[in-house]
Amino acid sequence: MNPILVEVYRNKVLESFHRGVVCIVDRNGNIIYSEGDIQQICYPRSAMKLIQVMPLLELGGMEKFDFTLEEIAVMCGSHNAEPEHLRVVNSILQKIGLDKENLNCGPQYPTSKIDADELIRKSEKPHHIHNNCSGKHAGMLALCKLLDAEIDDYLNPNHPIQTLILQYVEEVYEYPQTQMVTALDGCSAPVYSIPVYNQALAFKNIVNTDSYSTERRFACDTIVQAMSTYPFMVAGSKRYCSDMMKICGSRIIGKTGAEGVFCMSLLQEQMGVCIKIDDGKMLPQYNVAQALIEAAGIFDEETLQPLNNYKQADLSNFNKFVTGEIKVRSNLFDGFKIT
Repeated sequence: MNPILVEVYRNKVLESFHRGVVCIVDRNGNIIYSEGDIQQICYPRSAMKLIQVMPLLELGGMEKFDFTLEEIAVMCGSHNAEPEHLRVVNSILQKIGLDKENLNCGPQYPTSKIDADELIRKSEKPHHIHNNCSGKHAGMLALCKLLDAEIDDYLNPNHPIQTLILQYVEEVYEYPQTQMVTALDGCSAPVYSIPVYNQALAFKNIVNTDSYSTERRFACDTIVQAMSTYPFMVAGSKRYCSDMMKICGSRIIGKTGAEGVFCMSLLQEQMGVCIKIDDGKMLPQYNVAQALIEAAGIFDEETLQPLNNYKQADLSNFNKFVTGEIKVRSNLFDGFKIT
């Protein structure tokens, strides 16, 4: 049984908790901190988006279509479907000669409540472009165009772009295809089962690129630069990925995945991190990620102050009375420090 990582208190009584796994690897792939079963199998979900965009970048898609870093960032993102996100996704599609009708990620109300309410007020239905993964899908369509592959069936696991992406997944995660189980993500794109350790390894490999070809190194460096320069495109307003990288992007990039996955790359240290919350809740992954960043000692307290609520926060009821708090286990990351 994995250890408790996050605790939920009501009037100082432990009411519930979230178990999970944490794995941190150094630039050589050595485990320097862990909690729980790091060989536990799970799906990276949207944390895999960074690897899914690599073929497009490595094979020259950025130059061919004149993509900007902002557009690359939204390809890596799980966006709120705020107006700026839609603008950038539409720009990608326009550059490759397609439009939003070519997306097959599934209609979804915007994650942003303001924008979801606006659709309802206008009596409009959500579209595929509102799906939080529409940036990734626009990138996949761009890869189809780059390789002159047909676009209608681009989500089929046997489609040429998906078999190509799988090769990158195998290489970057350092985990054999033969041991992966292929499933469909929430957006219907293929996703692959991978141990927590290898997910940490992949995020190390994104920033430890010395052994890579010039083209692979360019792909990785572009992803890091895009996410750190345009963190809003990776998620949006009031989202941890964007809020964290807005403050920490010069040293850390991070990406959430559904069902309690959060992965990070520590840029200067060339370390990789994977967090998996066993019950699949999303908030605890951010609690743990922020506690890790604070424990690392990379940033001072004043710099991280705007992110404190992600580590520990009051819980309120419908009358807005404080009823308790959610916080990481008190001794989590004891002994872990980078500086």
